[in-house]
Amino acid sequence: MTRRNQINYLSNRLALGAAFLMLISSAARASEAQMHDIVAAVSADRIEASIETLVGFGTRHTLSETQSDVRGIGAARRWIEAEFNRISDDCGTCLEVFTVAGVVSGTDRIPDPVEVVNVVAILRGTEDPNRLTIMSGDIDTRVSDPMNAESDSPGANDNGSGMAGVIEAARVLSQYRFAGSIGFVGLSGEEQGLNGGAILAQHAIDEGWNIDAVINNDMIGNITGVNGVTNNTTARVFSEGTRYVETGQEARQRRIQGGEVDSASRNIARYVDEMADRYIPNLDIMMVYRLPPPP
Repeated sequence: MTRRNQINYLSNRLALGAAFLMLISSAARASEAQMHDIVAAVSADRIEASIETLVGFGTRHTLSETQSDVRGIGAARRWIEAEFNRISDDCGTCLEVFTVAGVVSGTDRIPDPVEVVNVVAILRGTEDPNRLTIMSGDIDTRVSDPMNAESDSPGANDNGSGMAGVIEAARVLSQYRFAGSIGFVGLSGEEQGLNGGAILAQHAIDEGWNIDAVINNDMIGNITGVNGVTNNTTARVFSEGTRYVETGQEARQRRIQGGEVDSASRNIARYVDEMADRYIPNLDIMMVYRLPPPP
C-alpha cells in the first residue's frame, strides 16, 4: 500500500466513524442496511481531492488574505461554502448553508480586529429540527510562528484532512433524511485560540440550538507518529472527563454518583468505538481520556 493510499484509507475510515455517531444520534431508527450503504458511499478519492484543493490555497492562516479567490483563508472558506451549496443543489436544496462570523481582537495571536468566519451547513431533521448533532473541522493553518500569515502553510493533515472529512460526510448524509438535524461546520481561528468555536457556541446559544453532541475532526489523515511508526488501522478519540463548566455542586454529585469516565464526552467516545466495531471491523478506536493538545 502506498503512502498516498494509506492517507486515503485512514481519512475514509475516520470520516465514517464520526458520521456514524451523527447518524445514530439523529436517526436512531436507521436500519442495518442503511448503515452499510452509508459506509459504502464514502469516497477516499473525494476526500483526497478536497484536501488537495485546500492545500492549493497556499495558506489558510486566520490573518491571511481574504480578498483573493486563489490564496488565503477567504478563498478557502468561500470554496467550502460553495461545496456545501453544490451538495445542497444535488439533494434538492436540503442544506441550509450560511456563515457565522465575529470580530476578534486584543489577544496574543489576534492583536488587531479581524473577522473570523465559520461556514455552516445544516441538514434539518424531519421530526425535531432544533436538535443537532454537529461534525466540525477547522479550516485555518499556520507555520511554527503563529503570527506569520504570509508563508505557505498547506496544512494537508492539520487540518485539511479534518475539513475534507466534514465535506464528505455532508455529501453522503445529505442523501438521507433523519429525525434530528445534522450540522456540518468549518471553523476558523482555531490556531489563533479556538476563536471560531467560541463564536459558533455563542451563536448556538443565541439561536437556542439543542445540541446532542459535537464531533470535531482534527488531523484525521496522520498515520505516522513522531517515533516513525506507521499505523493506518487505529484512530484516536479524545474525550474529557470533568467538564470545564462544572459547578461545585455538580462536582460533589459526580464524586458520589460516578467518576470522570461517566462524563457525556466519554459516553459519546465509547459510542464512536461501538459503531466502529460494528461497521468498520478493520478500524480500532483508541480511547484517549483527556482533551486533545492545545493549538
